[in-house]
Amino acid sequence: MDNPQRRTGEGQKISFIPKFSQVFLNPIGNLCSCYEMFGRGGDGSNRLVLVCLGLLNVALLIAAVVIGTYCAKVKEGSLQVSHSAATELINKLNILRGNHSDVIKAEKETKDALERALKNHVQIKEKIEQLKTINDNYQKQTEALLTQKTILLSNMSAFENCGRCLSGWVPLNSSCYFFSYSESSVVKKNWPDSRADCIHRGADLIVIDSQEEQIFVSHTIEYMKTSSRFWENAFWLGFTDRNTEGTWRWINNVTEVEQRYWMDGEPNDDGHRGEDCGMAVSSSVNPWKTRNDGNCERSKIHWICEMTSR
Repeated sequence: MDNPQRRTGEGQKISFIPKFSQVFLNPIGNLCSCYEMFGRGGDGSNRLVLVCLGLLNVALLIAAVVIGTYCAKVKEGSLQVSHSAATELINKLNILRGNHSDVIKAEKETKDALERALKNHVQIKEKIEQLKTINDNYQKQTEALLTQKTILLSNMSAFENCGRCLSGWVPLNSSCYFFSYSESSVVKKNWPDSRADCIHRGADLIVIDSQEEQIFVSHTIEYMKTSSRFWENAFWLGFTDRNTEGTWRWINNVTEVEQRYWMDGEPNDDGHRGEDCGMAVSSSVNPWKTRNDGNCERSKIHWICEMTSR
């Protein structure tokens, strides 16, 4: 394609050759194109191109500044948001650390309190055992003193009643007692025959109606053992539940109400096989628990008679 030509008034040709094209935004936002002209009058065209380029640079600089400012604001906002979130996380972390420290402290305090409670429990338990031992010793001493008192009273009664009881009978207060063992260690009878023997002697089977009498009997029969079996060393007493099962009455028609004198587990009636007569057994451990029930007809043991002194 031929370049466009134009003639001057003198007939000289002027050629306009589009050297290059530059597109830019002018200060008011319009597109601008510049063509470099070759030929006469080219200096003015060059200045125009330079002006256009300068305006384009200014426009680009302004755009770069605007974009940079916007990016800086966006970055600053992002950093502020990130900094706020990080601060919140740090605060929460500090709170969690504080709570963890409180939990550890509370755990330690609870552990210390538990150790103190266990220590106090052990000390209290030891004190209870000590008090129990002291109480047991006091009880044994009381029983020993009561036994000694009974023996002394028995000896005093023996002096006071000297000549008031038959030979072979043991005095206590206003009564005389016959222990069949003292006459024969081998002769033993059932309950009816034992009572018949007492009646023949002008007495009857013993009726224990006081603690003093209980200790006296327990202490006396302790030295009259003939067997390793406790029930074979027993002595018949004057009480029975023949009339009403479970209701024990003395031969003077007084109902027995003291339950502490029975051995542990007694009376048991031998599983409803008929143990309706009462006996006393020796007990060096506890003089209060000496009573047992036995078969009135089949069981043969020693017996104790009682009569009023003369």
